[in-house]
Amino acid sequence: MQNIHAHRILILDFGSQYTQLIARRVREAGVYCEIHAYDIEEQAIFDFKPQGIILSGSPKSVNQSEINFRAPGCVFNLGVPVLGICYGMHTMALQLAGKVEASNVREFGYAQVRARGHSQLLRNIEDHVSKDGYGLLDVWMSHGDRVTELPPGFKVIASTDNAPMAGMADETRHFYGLQFHPEVTHTLQGARILQRFVHDICGCEALWTPANIIEDSIERIRAEVGDSEVLLALSGGVDSSVVAALLHHAIGEQLTCVFVDNGLLRLYEAEQVMATFTQHIGLRVRCVDADARFLTALKGVTDPEQKRKIIGNLFIDVFEEEATKLNPPGSPLPKEENPSLPKGGTNSSKVEFLAQGTIYPDVIESAGAKSGKAHLIKSHHNVGGLPEHMKLKLIEPLRELFKDEVRKIGIELGLPHEMVYRHPFPGPGLGVRILGEVKKNYADILRQADAIFLEELHKQGWYDMRAVETVDFMTARWAQLPYSLLETLSNRIINEVAGISRVTYDISGKPPATIEWE
Repeated sequence: MQNIHAHRILILDFGSQYTQLIARRVREAGVYCEIHAYDIEEQAIFDFKPQGIILSGSPKSVNQSEINFRAPGCVFNLGVPVLGICYGMHTMALQLAGKVEASNVREFGYAQVRARGHSQLLRNIEDHVSKDGYGLLDVWMSHGDRVTELPPGFKVIASTDNAPMAGMADETRHFYGLQFHPEVTHTLQGARILQRFVHDICGCEALWTPANIIEDSIERIRAEVGDSEVLLALSGGVDSSVVAALLHHAIGEQLTCVFVDNGLLRLYEAEQVMATFTQHIGLRVRCVDADARFLTALKGVTDPEQKRKIIGNLFIDVFEEEATKLNPPGSPLPKEENPSLPKGGTNSSKVEFLAQGTIYPDVIESAGAKSGKAHLIKSHHNVGGLPEHMKLKLIEPLRELFKDEVRKIGIELGLPHEMVYRHPFPGPGLGVRILGEVKKNYADILRQADAIFLEELHKQGWYDMRAVETVDFMTARWAQLPYSLLETLSNRIINEVAGISRVTYDISGKPPATIEWE
């Protein structure tokens, strides 16, 4: 099998809120990429062996930021193409002897850019044609500085009235700078521009595809697990469901799924998960009734971070207890004769691994990115909440994937559409949808309200749109559901659920808010 990581792009992050979008666009083009902090060690860049480098935007100004807030010098000496976006363009210009100044007119939002010259990056890419025959691009701007003097060897490839040098290129060295953001969907041709860069200019092949990722993941799982057995923390959500399917393909009977009813699930969630995975998919699933245990541990706790960590720690405790049941001390009876152990596999097999559906945004939000500089937004129960005393080794096949990549893999694996595209549910469950202390009666009330909400979405044809709109879960906006739907929801919840007298709709965006209440 060809190495799907062989053709790769390095993204250097200067702190832009759009950096994750750059990575998603590159991967959508079928090319593997990684995000690292701008101050990565030069040796690490050499070791990564990128075929191209992208410099992200930043909330900073190159004229106000520290002198070391620059791209490593080796970036421009590696002999590989470099694309600077917004701040990335500014630091490229400054580091290569150009000039950047504060603009008299800042540009934030929609703009129309005139494509000048015939650069390899923008050639024949346009949204409109002016009356004079120039190509025009509809783009998204977000800047207060602008390049006022090109570095030696560069030419202008795009301009606006406020930014006469809105794009620059040194075609000899394959260095490009764009003032606008091609990674956001508001730049209509942004995907084509990034595809042009990674494919035509960097020479990367489209190896990062769902089919290749699946094949690579299965090989890596088999190599890592060997003859050991694996416990999977199965929630029924798309992430853990895809992990279950991957592991089932890779190791078959060596997999045991554990579904924990922690008392913080949706209405009839446990019954639905067990039916789906045992009857329709054929996985071996153990259901653990632990609602009283979780609710006792959460008694009196109001801090969201503390709740997440308690839930995460308790999840691991339950899983390790289940692993002990599969590995009882004293070399027990063979599996075929011991009712506490699943059938299949060899008698010498032992549970050594805990599998989880951790995805890339979980890691980023828990400040677990390789850069170590990600601002802590919130801990995820399966990342920031893991206890130090955990005995099982972790296996996380989706750790580097975005949610949309996970869904594509799920479809490729043959999982049903309704499972892959079901509404996401937070790992800590209703625990982070209940403000303050978690109590059983609060969870019961919320369960009923949530069930009515989902029922009406299905009934009125709105299920495919959540109450938030997001692609990557790094940013999100509220969904503009019809007033008639909201009125129906409010009336039904108030009339049918005892204890609720008011229904509100949260229209906060992320950031600064989070998708869940806490």
